[in-house]
Amino acid sequence: MQIIVTMTNITTTTIANTKKKVAVDERCKICLLKTYQRLFDKFDNNAIHRQKFIARYHEIIIANKYLSTPEIQAKLNHEFCRIVGIHDPFAQEKANSNYIALNLYKKWKPKVISAMNPFDLSLRLAIAGNFMDYGTNNDFDLNRTISDVLESSFAINHSNSLKIRLKQAKKILYLGDNAGEIVFDKLFIETNISNPVIYAVKNAPVLNDVTHADAQVVGMNLVAQVISIEFDAPSTVLEKCSKEFLDIYHEADLNISKGQGNFEGLVHQNDSRIFFLPMAKCEYISEILNINKGRFIVLNKTIT
Repeated sequence: MQIIVTMTNITTTTIANTKKKVAVDERCKICLLKTYQRLFDKFDNNAIHRQKFIARYHEIIIANKYLSTPEIQAKLNHEFCRIVGIHDPFAQEKANSNYIALNLYKKWKPKVISAMNPFDLSLRLAIAGNFMDYGTNNDFDLNRTISDVLESSFAINHSNSLKIRLKQAKKILYLGDNAGEIVFDKLFIETNISNPVIYAVKNAPVLNDVTHADAQVVGMNLVAQVISIEFDAPSTVLEKCSKEFLDIYHEADLNISKGQGNFEGLVHQNDSRIFFLPMAKCEYISEILNINKGRFIVLNKTIT
């Protein structure tokens, strides 16, 4: 269910570890609709199909208004694919993202290895990779985003605590987000983490979120054990995940939550094991975090 939290200072205010019954934000509804309007423009000019989807869009919004935005997104994704008759609407974008990121990986890995602070550089690159999101943005400049992340201070910065916890943790769960971005996750893992890492992906295509196929393409399986959360929403929604995944989730000493979607799914969890690494891509999330849109954070909600 959707969580709206008002915070004057996220570093000193605790988000409640409960889900409030709050209707989906109007801005999220508009964003969801725009995503599928773009997809219809790309795949299907059939006016009847478009009208059928719009009707189902309104039905799904009304019937599920107290679900989180990612959960509603999952339902809309199923309907779009069914009506249009396509399995993976973002297949081309994901392939392009992985290709672009793999080429940048060749450039940045030597720089990370030789950097004065390899942890900070690889962490910033991993967060910059979160900008590769065709679900919210059809046009992005990754090189410019990398420059911005390298030159900017974090709006919320618990990276020192993350660095310490990474050394202490025996079992690390890393929640993946987008294709392309996964390449920078791989770089962060292989240059900073010596203990076993489990990398979680989606079990089926949804937006441009990572799947097992993406993990195979970029070689994530070489640095981590790749598993599925067994729920195809662009988020980690614990009550919808498989028992097998939940067992791993609860056994982990440290959970790294990449991206805005996973933040939305886990924001209500007041769990000292979770470090959130998102970019604030919209006004709604910016308001929750009490930061400007476009800023970057490393957040553990239990740190004051």
